[in-house]
Parts: sequence; structure tokens; C-alpha cells
Amino acid sequence: MKKLIAFALAAGFSLAAAAAPETYSIDTSHSFSRFEYSHFGYSTQVNKFNSTVGKIQIDRAAKTGSVEVSIDPKSVNTGSDLFNSHLQGPDFLDSAKYPAITYKSSKFVFNGDKLVGVEGNLTIKGVTKAVNLEVTSFHCMPHPMMKKDACGANALAKIKRSDFGAGKYAPHVSDEMTLGFSIEAIKE
Repeated sequence: MKKLIAFALAAGFSLAAAAAPETYSIDTSHSFSRFEYSHFGYSTQVNKFNSTVGKIQIDRAAKTGSVEVSIDPKSVNTGSDLFNSHLQGPDFLDSAKYPAITYKSSKFVFNGDKLVGVEGNLTIKGVTKAVNLEVTSFHCMPHPMMKKDACGANALAKIKRSDFGAGKYAPHVSDEMTLGFSIEAIKE
């Protein structure tokens, strides 16, 4: 009997360790990307993009994963159509020439069982730089309305606009920006 219990436990642990990665599609109606910067030291401007799409793959047992996100720079939303157009111009996002801002991970970082960071590459205006995200929250559970598993996360990163060819008016308009991502994703 003890051998049978030991075998069952060993089989259970090996199945958990061999769990397959799960793939989630970003729920575009509950996900957005934002950016914040100091405007002449007067205030912190907070703006967002209305279109964030992508996929997340995670294997919580193996503590691995990947994320690929694409943001439409034409979806920038400052609350002003005139300023939206200004940010889409060549001095900043140059959305006519570069129709996507992308983030592709290279590694998920766990502290125990908790996802705490994502290492990867951010591409803006055709310039790719290593950018690490600090995951401030991550939670998975069955979605009560979709009747599928879902995960949600919030993550932050700091970048310099000038690193991506978008540094006009720095330092008066802060070169340093905080990027924020609020993501909900549904299991495929």
C-alpha cells in the first residue's frame, strides 16, 4: 500500500512538473497601455493607447513564459485630437512610418511561485532596446462570465524617450517616461 501511495505521489509530481504551457489572448476591451511623463515640472501627464493586442504563454509549474504585445501608435489618446496628431508625428511616434510599438519577452522572472518581472525588448520607431518590466500584480482564475481561465497583470517600466528617437523638448518635457500595462487575457 505504501508503495502504491508513493508511486501515485511521484506520478502526480511528475505530471505537475511536465505541465504544458498555457496560451492566453489579450482581451482588448480590458487591456491598455499608458505612458506618464513630467510636463515642465508642472504636472505628470498620463496618456494611453486604445489598442493593445497580443499573446501570453505561461507555464507556472516550470516558471517560464513569453509575451508578445503590439500597440497601435495611432490609437494614442491624450484627450485632445490635436495633441494626438502631434504625438503621431515624426518628432515622437512617427506612426505613418512605424505602425506598431512592440514588446517581446526573453524571460519571465519568478520569486517563488509569484511572477515579479519580465525581461524583453521594446521597439519604438524601429529602435529596439532591452526593457525589463516590474510586474506589480499577477492573478489567474476562472473568468466568472467567460467561463474560461483568465489571467490579469499590471506591469511598469521606465524608459528614456531619447533612446527611441522621440526626445524632442527634453529635458523640459521629461526624457524619462513611465510605461504602464494593465492586461487581462483569456485562455485559448
